[in-house]
Amino acid sequence: MSFRFRPCIDLHEGKVKQIVGGSLRDDGSAPRENFVSEKPPEWFSGKFRDDGLTGGHVIMLGKGNDEAAKAALSGWPGGMQVGGGIRAENAKQWLDTGASHVIVTSALFDAQGKFLQQALDEIVAAVGKEKLVIDLSCRRTATGWTVAMNRWQTLTDLDLTHESLDCLLPFCDEFLIHAADVEGLCGGIDEPLVRMLGEWGKCPITYAGGAASMADVELVAEAGQGRVDVTVGSALDLFGGSGICYEEMVAMSGI
Repeated sequence: MSFRFRPCIDLHEGKVKQIVGGSLRDDGSAPRENFVSEKPPEWFSGKFRDDGLTGGHVIMLGKGNDEAAKAALSGWPGGMQVGGGIRAENAKQWLDTGASHVIVTSALFDAQGKFLQQALDEIVAAVGKEKLVIDLSCRRTATGWTVAMNRWQTLTDLDLTHESLDCLLPFCDEFLIHAADVEGLCGGIDEPLVRMLGEWGKCPITYAGGAASMADVELVAEAGQGRVDVTVGSALDLFGGSGICYEEMVAMSGI
């Protein structure tokens, strides 16, 4: 089963990092870092450009990352999506800066995690559905998977199901889904989640979280029925990992 490799650049405090997703907090405590690069963001995006990898994403994890994100986008104009703090008010400026799409999560909910259809309508009006990726990154809950916002700290009132994907599909071009409970742990993917996404498969979906080896990547391809793209972070040798070879991912990806 083939797969499409979607590269990522995660930015924290202006640097390219790989962080254990569930360790991001607003209480001042330092997150668990798997990797901190000495190379600038544009080095990574330039490499993705040279290798023909499209549809990857630049994610700003917290404040202080705007300039780093702009640098990343400058390395692959029109080749990468951007997310983190995107709202209707600033979405178009990120497209003008060179992003192919904007990625939104928290802007679609109020502070308590209640979904706001009006907020989604406003973002679509600002950039158009064809330029919008909805991030439905989630945590496992008693009801299955529940979308988490605010750097995955706050559970929302939106469960991730085939029905919720159907409801949101008319408003976006793609979905991005991090399995927050396994993100950055290199302990294996959330296979049931990938299978659920593959069974739906009505538009491009990118899955991220837990891949530690090529066997995990191949499992995403198999469980997702070839309908789910994959992002690899901490296990990738490009980001200091040892389980997955970047060059092998490029060679095997259905670009």
